[in-house]
Amino acid sequence: MTSVRIASLTLVTMIAFAANSVLCRLALQHTSIDPASFTVIRLVSGAVMLAILLQWRRQVPGKAGNWGSALALFAYAAGFSFAYVSLPTGVGALLLFAAVQATMILTGIARGERLQTQQTAGLLLAFGGLVYLLLPGLSAPPLGGALLMIGAGIAWGVYSLRGRKTSDALAATGGNFLRTVPMALALGILGSGEVRVDADGALYAVLSGAVASGAGYAVWYAALRGLTATSAATVQLSVPVIAAVGGVLFLGEAVTLRLVLSSVAILGGVAIVLLARRA
Repeated sequence: MTSVRIASLTLVTMIAFAANSVLCRLALQHTSIDPASFTVIRLVSGAVMLAILLQWRRQVPGKAGNWGSALALFAYAAGFSFAYVSLPTGVGALLLFAAVQATMILTGIARGERLQTQQTAGLLLAFGGLVYLLLPGLSAPPLGGALLMIGAGIAWGVYSLRGRKTSDALAATGGNFLRTVPMALALGILGSGEVRVDADGALYAVLSGAVASGAGYAVWYAALRGLTATSAATVQLSVPVIAAVGGVLFLGEAVTLRLVLSSVAILGGVAIVLLARRA
């Protein structure tokens, strides 16, 4: 692929990933849909989209993937939805990204990976930014929502680690999405006492599942063919920033000084770790 095509695919994917945060927050703030129903519709529509893509490639949907990864994917999607009941878009995306990267970096350390001085400094900087973001104060995010989003990020980190050695990432993702459907339906049944679904909320959930997730992952896997592992990890630093801009444009959310400073510390610290690892 040409560099222009790789850059275009990457940009589209980052916008799609950030759109998940905007769509979820938009649905939960401006429609009557509840987080459990949003999760169900998102996962089911994502599974349908990926099944269509796999059929188009003449592959059998559900043949790849496994139940352990599907459970991690479900935990991410459910925690993500419930966290956005109270979290602003940019804060949620930042916490999610920080938890994903921390999970993957700390797993590497636990497996014997040695950190250079620069990487240690970057990790401490990112951790300090996270602590600063969560410190009590008028601009601090709700602790319950923050913990749910961090849990969702850990689950996504686990899902990513489990899929590192997958030979066909799209097929595995499709299979894992299909396996989340019974889990999602069980969540819907457990939350049936307060099910609230309207047309706009359902539309946002479908867009999140089928387009931003299902189609977004397909485009991402195409872009990955032209990216190094470090470049792929580093470019995802843009997702919280894009999500924050989306929150301002579509939800009228304010960008606080605390969010800006903590974003610089967290994203900058993670970038230092990733780039030092490449060097």
